[in-house]
Amino acid sequence: MTTALTWNELEARTTWQPDPVGGPTNAQATLRLFGASPDAVQVTLYRDHHAWCPYCQKVWLWLEEKQIPYQIKKVTMFCYGEKERWYRQKVPSGMLPALELRGRIITESDHILQCLEDAFGPLTHALNDRPVVALRRLERTLFRAWCEWLCRPTQSPQEEQQRQQEFTTVARQVEAALAQTPGPYFLENFGVVDAIFTPYVERMHASLFYYKGYALRQHHPRLADWFDALESRPTYRGTQSDFHTHAHDLPPQMGGCWSNGSPAAQDCQTQVDRGPWLALPDAAYAEPETSRQEALHRVCKHRENLMRVNPVPGAIDAALRCALTHLVTGESCPPPPDSDLALRYIRDRISVPRDMSIYGAKRLRESLEHTAALVGDRQGAPLPTQHRRDQDPAAFARR
Repeated sequence: MTTALTWNELEARTTWQPDPVGGPTNAQATLRLFGASPDAVQVTLYRDHHAWCPYCQKVWLWLEEKQIPYQIKKVTMFCYGEKERWYRQKVPSGMLPALELRGRIITESDHILQCLEDAFGPLTHALNDRPVVALRRLERTLFRAWCEWLCRPTQSPQEEQQRQQEFTTVARQVEAALAQTPGPYFLENFGVVDAIFTPYVERMHASLFYYKGYALRQHHPRLADWFDALESRPTYRGTQSDFHTHAHDLPPQMGGCWSNGSPAAQDCQTQVDRGPWLALPDAAYAEPETSRQEALHRVCKHRENLMRVNPVPGAIDAALRCALTHLVTGESCPPPPDSDLALRYIRDRISVPRDMSIYGAKRLRESLEHTAALVGDRQGAPLPTQHRRDQDPAAFARR
């Protein structure tokens, strides 16, 4: 057992220095230059604060891969707060994402990609190339099969099995398409098709594991190879979320997600919600050496707001320092009595990639849970499924 480090001592333990503007793809940036002058910026991407929106991720990934200088303005999605008035004035529909290109406002993600392609050239292949069009249709077919299985309650085990079979049939068609090229991507190199498939296949991977006990990577080796290839790209890693974030942000976006109640699903839900998070198959690449440093840096930077919104304010300062002490030293540090709920409140609301990368989040969740378990086993109230107003960005000051 050890004594909790002070905030000054904790801050001295991290040398992680992010470069949001010029470094690898990240969710914290408000400007991306890729070595260009700020005067070169002709594009503004309006995306959601939490990096939960799949259509925003598609455009975001395209811009990062093409290295188009752009600025980012973040907007509140309805499921976690009121949309900003200034955005409604600019985009009356309130739709996300939106893009401002040389003074012109564009909505609808596919229309945005077409306009970007017209202005800056295609990402490997043009959107209207025949192979791309066919694969875009296949992506929509896969999306519909996933929605039918995940978002509509079934009335019998037979109906549940039928929905699963319909999804796996389409998933095998996707695998067959991937098998047409010698490499891991849909066409010969990473391109617009991969950017289009990425957001929802990532969400399928997370949601089917949590709600159905279905391991997409395990059942579909070609898709596993595709995921491995994506995870080799810093562009994708910077936009990638984790199972915990997706499992709990999808229900209000999708109108509900339905578990099949199987033992496999229950085991997966327990692991996603309570750990061990390092064993989850939501990332297959090697953990970066900086993961703990990143998590410590992010918490230290935002600690005042984290403590202000915590439902157990009297205990959270010392308890959080105890958890971070464990994070950086590996030593158990007993927190104040009855602080288990305060620590698990934070554990359950870490958002990837809004707050930090997948491995930073895994390490932080492990330390929060380890420290909470020293004083109690109480779990917080289940996260809401009709909305996520507990994540309203208005509660956090920008820094």
